[in-house]
Amino acid sequence: MTRFAPSIRLRLTGWYSLVLFLMLVVYASATYFAVRHEFFEQLEDDMHEDFEAARGLPADARYQTRIARSEDKIREQMSEILVVLVVGLPLVVALAGAGGYVLARRALMPIDHLATEARRITAERLHDRLSATNPDDEIGRLTAVINDTLARLDSSFAQLRRFTADASHELRTPLAALRGLGETTLRQTRTPDEYKDAIGSMLEEVDRLTHLVDTLLRLSYGDAGTVRLSPQTIDLGDLARDVASSLAILAEERNQSLDVEASEPIKATVDRLVLREAVTNVIDNAIKYSPNGSRIRIQVHGTRDRAVLEVADEGTGVAPELRDRIFDRFFRIDEGRSRQSGGTGLGLSIAKWAVEVNGGRVSVEGGTAGGSVFRIDLPRAAWKEEPV
Repeated sequence: MTRFAPSIRLRLTGWYSLVLFLMLVVYASATYFAVRHEFFEQLEDDMHEDFEAARGLPADARYQTRIARSEDKIREQMSEILVVLVVGLPLVVALAGAGGYVLARRALMPIDHLATEARRITAERLHDRLSATNPDDEIGRLTAVINDTLARLDSSFAQLRRFTADASHELRTPLAALRGLGETTLRQTRTPDEYKDAIGSMLEEVDRLTHLVDTLLRLSYGDAGTVRLSPQTIDLGDLARDVASSLAILAEERNQSLDVEASEPIKATVDRLVLREAVTNVIDNAIKYSPNGSRIRIQVHGTRDRAVLEVADEGTGVAPELRDRIFDRFFRIDEGRSRQSGGTGLGLSIAKWAVEVNGGRVSVEGGTAGGSVFRIDLPRAAWKEEPV
């Protein structure tokens, strides 16, 4: 059984009528008793005047003078007033209720208009916006809030569609390679060594798929906010040296040098493992996109309240119009080169998430001598001497 739920206009009309009825009852009661008191007070004054007039007449001991006036006329008038109040009160409340319903309907009409427009907005039409006749009143402000929500949803849906398409494209490549290797291998009988080579190639594609899926899962956990951080105060210089040491072999293969410059301890309160992944991805990106024999400079410095880690390379740099997009998922400046180096286009996205979840921000700008400078900016922790 469906429960009856009165509309807002009915509830407003009901409350308005009830409050008006109570106010009129109080007002009518006060008026009735005030008029009654005035009538009887006037009667007493008239009797007092009659008494004063009687005192001027001769007084004979054989006679007794009595002064009296009838209350019938006053009671009749009070009855008429009471009838008018009792009969007129419900009529006034009914008329006021009808007027209140009309006013409530007119006042809530913009909400009906918003509801009608909102019903037309679907997942495919999130770019549509609601209109408001008066953007400065309460309905206008509500419309602005709803439009802001729709804008965020539109952006999220667009990002989700791009992410799904890009993820499908990334997964299709290794799957197609696996299928091609399997079909080629099964076309004819091969030697054991050839089978081993084919299986080895297939395992490489499986490793790439596994790495891609793990990265996507990490990003999805980050988006859902289910990653639990373990903040601790660390020295960014020590973290930079640790990461540079772990990536030194990749730089040596390209005859590159990794130089860490940290003249003083720069402290930040972060999750060390999460931030380490961000620094690793940024430095690894610099190694991949810098020419052989180049220098990669990692500089740690700070201000009074900020801790900064900069990675400067000598690559081709990033065009200004692409600097905002370079942290998007699956975005690559050079598609062919990125795939050849085994990249998934997710490294800098992971770095952006890892920095932001620690309360910082990451950006990129052009270097003074070419190349790019990636900057990780974090809140600086107060320095405290460690106990000896």
